Amino acid sequence: MTTHGDSATRAGAPAVAARTGSTTGDDQTAGLPAALTGLRAAIDAARFPLALPSAEPARQAARSLTDQLDDYLLPRLARLDAPLLVVVGGSTGAGKSTLVNSLVQARVSAAGVLRPTTRSPVLVCNPADAAWFRQGDLLPGLTRTTGPSEHPGTLQLVTAPALPPGLAFLDAPDIDSVVDANRALAGQLLAAADLWLFVTTAARYADAVPWELLRGARARGTAVAMVLDRVPPEAVDEVAAHLSEMLAAQELGAAPLFVLPETWVDGQGLLPDRMTAPLSGWFARLAGDAEARSAVVRQTLDGALAALHPAVEAMADAADEQVAAAEALDERVRAAYRGAERTVDQGLKDGRLLRGEVLARWQEFVGTGEFFRGLEARIGRLRDRVVAVVTGRPAPAAELRTAIESQLVTLLRGVAAEAAENAYTGWKAHPAGAALLEPELAHASADLPARGEQLVRDWQRGVLELVRVEGGDRRFVARTAAYAVNATGLIVMIGVFASTAFIPTGLEVAAGTGTAVAGQTVLQAIFGDQAVRDLSRKARADLLDRVGALLAEEADRFLARTEAARPTADAGGTLRLAAVAVERARHRSGLASAAGALPTTEQDGRP
Repeated sequence: MTTHGDSATRAGAPAVAARTGSTTGDDQTAGLPAALTGLRAAIDAARFPLALPSAEPARQAARSLTDQLDDYLLPRLARLDAPLLVVVGGSTGAGKSTLVNSLVQARVSAAGVLRPTTRSPVLVCNPADAAWFRQGDLLPGLTRTTGPSEHPGTLQLVTAPALPPGLAFLDAPDIDSVVDANRALAGQLLAAADLWLFVTTAARYADAVPWELLRGARARGTAVAMVLDRVPPEAVDEVAAHLSEMLAAQELGAAPLFVLPETWVDGQGLLPDRMTAPLSGWFARLAGDAEARSAVVRQTLDGALAALHPAVEAMADAADEQVAAAEALDERVRAAYRGAERTVDQGLKDGRLLRGEVLARWQEFVGTGEFFRGLEARIGRLRDRVVAVVTGRPAPAAELRTAIESQLVTLLRGVAAEAAENAYTGWKAHPAGAALLEPELAHASADLPARGEQLVRDWQRGVLELVRVEGGDRRFVARTAAYAVNATGLIVMIGVFASTAFIPTGLEVAAGTGTAVAGQTVLQAIFGDQAVRDLSRKARADLLDRVGALLAEEADRFLARTEAARPTADAGGTLRLAAVAVERARHRSGLASAAGALPTTEQDGRP
């Protein structure tokens, strides 16, 4: 059975002096709803998808601020004269429901030994005020019911004639409930309060969770009153003094403190009237004084509005971090694939592609070893010999073309694999990147070899088409009319693999072959023709463009992930502008100058 004893109170701050509110707010606060609506839109548009340390706090702040805007700030600004909402919160088993029942003199909220007892919130008001709470402007996300519910998304409305008009109590779930949904709802309800009535016990008043919420209330400027419940009579002075010291240390020394010693409850589970009389009388004075109620509302409103700016600023910083992280991840990918493009470019310049199989097939294409040995004496007849090679020996031409294709595909596969590995490693070292990775990103696309082969074949066909188009130039035709298009195309492809001015060095041509001088002579004779050199430049640029497009497709496997998670670039700036607009509207509203402290308590002797 619950026990209590005689009540005692501590004097609060001086009485307030504040003007009364109008029916639906006043002209001074007219700009605030629009500013808050703009802020809500900015918060709603802000996204924090990347796994950064600041992301989850920002998401929680966004949810909390949106709830407070919808649940309290916007509806309260629309009706400053609406009944004062007192949210009764506290730890598990603190006696909140018993206290609410006793204050309204009826069993309106379930009380008992099972925890948690209050699973869905119960709002109690005078019948004259029921319409305001029933219409759902305040706490619009909660479904109104007239009976108890196990669902935390409901709000049970109960009327109590003993409760004076202009005042309502909301019995909230436990702030330290073992049920996550209950804890979250308790925090949401406390943020919608005009006044917190915080209930704790002699055994629980130093717990960490209540003080964390009380510090939050202080930061938001919320009006707070305290009830210290179930205090052993012999410890009333000592425990009350210690709690008062703790409140003062947290800059909450002005919060009225009501001490309820242990006592028995009656057959209906209500505390004796004499125990709750000081608290009931204090609330009756508050309910009967429109100026005092207005002062409490304006104090809490102004505090909540003032707290928006630093909270939104932190969200804006988190939004900026999201954008910066997305750009950093993109840059790591682009750097990896730029490196791949540079490797291909260098591979076309340094002669590595002219070695091995390509060189062997080139030698077969041009002629036999005997031809090379006697070539210097007959260099003027080189073009005629090339014609004979092309027309009489088609197989070497096909083999050379295949060798070129194979060499290029091998290069593409290598650079794509290296770029994927570098991009993967770069992302893995970044907290946001690591969360976006999938194992397949560590390697080039499975179909890259096939796409690479298709790229080279398309490029080779493009080279032949380039030769055909350029053949329309009369000077070029005059110089190369003896060459078949395929032969000229192959010569152009070889020229793409050469270095400065497409005139290869002996090492490029004959590394490991022993034919450096002869090979150099052949290529100098051929590529000394400016027309062929121009064709080689164009073909080289075309190849690099195609390679760039292929590697860009590979990079897109990474970039598509950041694009899907990327917040809008101006989210931080939009949030800051919206917060500044609210702050300016708050200063123009005059809420701060109209706010005041809570009414004083009546000093009562302790037994």
